[in-house]
Amino acid sequence: MYDEMGPAGRPDDPYRDIREWLNATDLETLRRKSLEAETLFRKIGITFAVYGEGGDPERLIPFDIVPRVFNAEEWRKLERGVIQRARALNMFLHDVYHRGEIIRAGVVPADLVYRNAAFEPAMIGVDPPRGVYSHIVGIDIVRVGPGDFYVLEDNCRTPSGVSYMLENREIMMRMFPSLFARGRVLPVDDYPTQLRRTLAGVRPVKSQSDPTIVVLTPGAYNSAYYEHSFLADQMGVELVEGQDLYVEGGYVWMRSTGGPKRVDVIYRRIDDDFLDPLCFRRDSMLGVPGLMDVYRSGGVSLASAPGSGVADDKAVYTYVPDMIRFYLGETPALNNVPTFKCADPSDLKYVLENLHELVVKEVHGSGGYGMLVGPKATQAEREAYAERLKADPADFIAQPTLALSTTPTLVEEGVAPRHVDLRPYALVGDEVRLVPGGLTRVAMRQGSLVVNSSQGGGVKDTWVLAE
Repeated sequence: MYDEMGPAGRPDDPYRDIREWLNATDLETLRRKSLEAETLFRKIGITFAVYGEGGDPERLIPFDIVPRVFNAEEWRKLERGVIQRARALNMFLHDVYHRGEIIRAGVVPADLVYRNAAFEPAMIGVDPPRGVYSHIVGIDIVRVGPGDFYVLEDNCRTPSGVSYMLENREIMMRMFPSLFARGRVLPVDDYPTQLRRTLAGVRPVKSQSDPTIVVLTPGAYNSAYYEHSFLADQMGVELVEGQDLYVEGGYVWMRSTGGPKRVDVIYRRIDDDFLDPLCFRRDSMLGVPGLMDVYRSGGVSLASAPGSGVADDKAVYTYVPDMIRFYLGETPALNNVPTFKCADPSDLKYVLENLHELVVKEVHGSGGYGMLVGPKATQAEREAYAERLKADPADFIAQPTLALSTTPTLVEEGVAPRHVDLRPYALVGDEVRLVPGGLTRVAMRQGSLVVNSSQGGGVKDTWVLAE
């Protein structure tokens, strides 16, 4: 396993300040500071929800006070790869809802797209402003060596977690100002400003000169409601539910104390199926009747576009390097994790014979659910999962169990290495923008490779150092 902090004395060591801080700070002080951070998170109300497990579903996500650090060169590599990937994914989405050139060329199988549950026929022929379908792209990245980064998956619908990226930094700066005194850590606090600029930049053809932007939430009982309200507040826009909006005269209107107000851009945190009961699920009480008619006629913009989820599919993920070559004519800057497509009989045979060495995932899964970590599973668990694979192989992909990099983490026994991943956020509008950082998720349990908060993972601040 690659330890990102590693020994002292390396040239351009990004962890030099952190190593000095840890060496100069006793464990009791670190524990006290960790409790202070937890108290701050509770006061602010930064929680997420886990349903179906009984008890109080509201959870405080574990926060580790030891930051993860990248130097400028490492970040340039990551930034270049994320921007490249976000561009190719948006070109793929435009293509499959129009001429389907990548399918005609035999690069991506037609069934994988057109029979995908996330493919929305209502979007065929629709041209979103600037041709952007996925406006916020979260790319999950793992590291296995000094310069060896791999993309684990793409999130093109509504990637969550950016509020934690921002709040982690705010709390670290409040608690450890001396660590930031040298000014080497690049800021992330302008993300809300950049997000608002991105959304304003994709306003519809019929928009007002000063577009009205809203964040559409399913409501206070949604697992990510804190993030919805946080981003609306940080951007200075209204947080609305479906009942606050209505369609009239070819536009979307918001009910307000000052009377109806026209809405130009909706940053929606509602799943496709619930956006418009006249187009999708008829029983939806969360959406806005007639919204899709206004969207298709150019009266409102939706971020992200309905149907963007077809690019989230873990089987489609295996073709993203081919998309980069096909649309951009470039070599991928970040590689995929080697992946077996269980729909392929030869791949399925290999996977079934080597379940004890592989990680197997549902192609539509998320949050770490429905996944088999072969080396950590029991024989009975592997046998049961094998039956699922045989019953519907197209629903699964498999990957080797990577030795994910570790970073120093404050745990019960002290400061110890724990496995991490990274989710940078690309904002796609007139150009692709990234703030220097992202959400680092950490597996708090020793030996665990599962970093998802719903599975007990935590988060930590992500530093990118200036040159």
